[in-house]
Amino acid sequence: MIKRLGAIGLGAVIALAPLAAVAQSEQSAQPMQVAQAAPTTTPNSAHAGGGGSHRRHLRHSANTHKERARAGAEHMRQMRMAPAAPKT
Repeated sequence: MIKRLGAIGLGAVIALAPLAAVAQSEQSAQPMQVAQAAPTTTPNSAHAGGGGSHRRHLRHSANTHKERARAGAEHMRQMRMAPAAPKT
């Protein structure tokens, strides 16, 4: 059991030694730069991504549903008023 653990540890050291050498040799004069999100252009944005607030999302969703309902009702009115197609 102890020999097996020793063998696993030795294998890990041998396998990870090249990675440690690469990490030490790649030291640069410049600090590492981290990607950041682009600044939002809208001043009323509540979140970093520019999505707005949850309330704004709910209002937009409700308005979209109302518009779709109105369009559907208008379509049904037009279909009801349209003359029947002649049967062949």
